[in-house]
Amino acid sequence: MTDADARRIALALPEATEQDHHGRPSFRVGGKIFATLWTATHMNVMLDEHGIHAAVEEDPGACAPFPWGKRLGAVQVELARADERLLADLLAEAWSRKAPKRLLP
Repeated sequence: MTDADARRIALALPEATEQDHHGRPSFRVGGKIFATLWTATHMNVMLDEHGIHAAVEEDPGACAPFPWGKRLGAVQVELARADERLLADLLAEAWSRKAPKRLLP
């Protein structure tokens, strides 16, 4: 996976947009961030603590917990080690946590 692949997958979600966030690309729905491209090789996907631990357990080679202050803020995905299905599933979960109710199935 590349940063271009990550962008394509994130922006394919309903009403997802890309916006700068402190010099980094962020992906939002309804104005709320669900992921950021932390670097060209790593994407932070905003999940709850349970989701972060589950992602790391499922694919520890591609996923790592990303602390934000004193709490876990995201799962950090190493794009070169992730496959499209993994990233798409994580982004869909993060998107659904932030999306307005009218967009949810």
